[in-house]
Amino acid sequence: MAEKILIIDDDLDTLRLVGLMLQRQGYEISVAANGELGLGKAFEERPDLILLDVMMPDLDGYEVARRLRKNPATSNTPILMFTAKTQLDDKVTGFEVGADDYLTKPTHPTELQAHVKALLARSGSKEALPLTKSREQNGYIIGILSARGGLGVSMLAANIAAGLISRSQAETILVELTPGQGMLALELGLTYQKGLNELLEGNPVEITREQVQVSLTSHTSGLKLLLASENPRDVTLITKAANYEVLLNRLATLAQFIVLDLGIGLPTFVQKLLPMCNERIVVLEGSPGSIHQTRKLIDEIAQLGLDRKSINAVLNNRVRSEAQMPWMQVQEQLGHSITSTLTPAPELFNQATRLHTPAVLCQPTNVTSQQLLKIADSILEHIKA
Repeated sequence: MAEKILIIDDDLDTLRLVGLMLQRQGYEISVAANGELGLGKAFEERPDLILLDVMMPDLDGYEVARRLRKNPATSNTPILMFTAKTQLDDKVTGFEVGADDYLTKPTHPTELQAHVKALLARSGSKEALPLTKSREQNGYIIGILSARGGLGVSMLAANIAAGLISRSQAETILVELTPGQGMLALELGLTYQKGLNELLEGNPVEITREQVQVSLTSHTSGLKLLLASENPRDVTLITKAANYEVLLNRLATLAQFIVLDLGIGLPTFVQKLLPMCNERIVVLEGSPGSIHQTRKLIDEIAQLGLDRKSINAVLNNRVRSEAQMPWMQVQEQLGHSITSTLTPAPELFNQATRLHTPAVLCQPTNVTSQQLLKIADSILEHIKA
């Protein structure tokens, strides 16, 4: 198979002439007329070598090289900087940002061919080939949310994820998609990583499978986690709906089950992700206010074009109280089926927090743990059906 060379240059004459020259040498050529397009093609096509111009508008070659080197998908791809800039400092900067070689324009075709051949020979065959559709997984996605905070969305997400991995031994990723409101790192005894922030802050084209993979944190339960920031200022990242969509598509290739903590309400990113989920779970408690808000939430989810029958309502009775309504009464007032009910178990969850593990793994025979495991079992049954 011919080696692929990606040429990134805003000069159309260069794209045409250099591309034709290298094509005649037997290489497969791909071109991009600016830095943003070049990054997208580099991450999608995984070329064997990148021929990169420096002087481009908006995103210059130095910044493109920095981003290519930062991303695991292209961190080892040879970069040949090809530019009219001849100053020594320009060349030094090129090498500092990750270029493997440097040529100045104009250059003789024979010299360019020699540099390309040498770079490809040094790099050898790539260790990781581009993913093909046949190799990609198609993970089963469960999205969990509530109409307001404090109803146990994170708890439910963690325990469903732990239940799935306990019951099936399948790869499971627990994803906390609420920057600025992260709780799982503290509860599971993990160090907060900046992976989610970096994925949301960057350009969507830079969210590669490899980049997502290195952003995951391992837990002793066997779960892989993508953790949200606990810094309140980071809540502004929820506006990055396009990043969220690409992120979820990448996550779906990395595990059989992906459990999403979607947080509260229906911000734009949640509206984008809910149709991508195989199952949707809404959490509520048995109080008039919670029931009223949850009914409104279910109505709005249905307005996204989703079947109401695809929305599962979980009644989470967090505290022992006479004020809590029986599930049948909640169901009647909600106007929607209650698929699962959780009984209060503050001692169980306190112990789970102390041990930094999900409750279903801490005391699997506990009544509430069994109720949580039953939700995981129902998901597994849905897949078999």
